[in-house]
Amino acid sequence: MRLHTHTGETLTLAALRGRPVVVYFYPKDDTPGCTVEAQEIRDLWSEIQTTSAIVIGVSTDDADSHRAFAEKHALPFHLAADTDGSIARAFGVPLRNGRATRVSFVIDEQGRIARVFPEVTPRGHGRELLEAVRALE
Repeated sequence: MRLHTHTGETLTLAALRGRPVVVYFYPKDDTPGCTVEAQEIRDLWSEIQTTSAIVIGVSTDDADSHRAFAEKHALPFHLAADTDGSIARAFGVPLRNGRATRVSFVIDEQGRIARVFPEVTPRGHGRELLEAVRALE
């Protein structure tokens, strides 16, 4: 599975083995709940970096939308474009009206899913993700 980011990079989960990875799905760039969630992760970024975790936000928006969202809110992590919903489907994330639902995955250093957060509430989720990654240490 290839994840195409807003910066033009292509990431694969296999290439990220050896580090924890957070993959969080969200419905749409620059909407209220999605912005709260992304800003919380941004605000915890210095703490997240101490864990060596990679964070990837995924929605069905395209790379241009992701780029604008990341620039507007100074997001320091990857945003991956899943315009056809194939990444969401591969993770078993439901799509509603063509948009991913809010589900997050914490993947351990061996590439195994260590934690799933179904039906995420945006406020406070950044802290939940940080704690889940720290629990892998």
